[in-house]
Amino acid sequence: MALVPFPSQSPKPAPGDDPDWDDDEIESSDEAGKMSFLEHLDELRRRIIYSLIAVGIGFAAAYVYIDRIFAFIMLPMKQMLAPGQKLIFTEPTEAFMLNIWIGLMAGLLIASPIVFSQVWLFIAPGLYSHEKKLAIPFILMSTVLFVSGAVFGHYIVFPIVWKFFVSYQNDFVDFAPRIEPAFSMYLRLVLALGITFELPTIVLFLARMGMITPRFMIKHFKFAMLLIVIAAAILSPDGGGVGMLAMGGPVVLLYIVSIGLAWMFGKKRDRELEA
Repeated sequence: MALVPFPSQSPKPAPGDDPDWDDDEIESSDEAGKMSFLEHLDELRRRIIYSLIAVGIGFAAAYVYIDRIFAFIMLPMKQMLAPGQKLIFTEPTEAFMLNIWIGLMAGLLIASPIVFSQVWLFIAPGLYSHEKKLAIPFILMSTVLFVSGAVFGHYIVFPIVWKFFVSYQNDFVDFAPRIEPAFSMYLRLVLALGITFELPTIVLFLARMGMITPRFMIKHFKFAMLLIVIAAAILSPDGGGVGMLAMGGPVVLLYIVSIGLAWMFGKKRDRELEA
């Protein structure tokens, strides 16, 4: 007598029953699980190399206009000094290395779409098919926010911090800044703001995958504020609190905006559970 299989009490859902169902989910998950630790390291190495090549090409393109970029960065610093006063350098290689660092920073901004595409290609093998469709929005949003953070740092935050310190010169004390520490302060602020402006991108990505919800972000709001204050204090180039406030304030607003993005674009079933 042939045995008749006992029917399952929990039949496998059809693709149309679940809006988040995708026929390739299991296959994608299995493929991601086949990668060994060494293969992940090799993939990471490959993506880093491609990113460095892109930054190098951007550096070469930017260095053609290095004098204009140099003036664009240094002119606001000079304008806040006393009439006729200039930034100085005391080491033979100081001005030369400044041009190199400025070229690298400009190269990173130019190559940022390629860099973020490499970040996406590194994490994409562990995603489901419907999650991989976020590639273009992720790259575009990451690039726009990174450049926006750098622009915000250049035009808003750094002038506030620089003017604060310049204001302490008087009839007894003359401010004669060296270009190396001045640019280091500028670079630290601009890159830090470019990175922290990525907060909405990270939150939106996690919300779309169902890993974070608006309720979770609101519930842990005070802990998020504490982390933002600590990060701003660490990344701030000064110990007076001016840079910390100038950096932390916009990040708090970005966190609030991120809550709205998580609610609008998070998984539908997560929003229904929180309603």
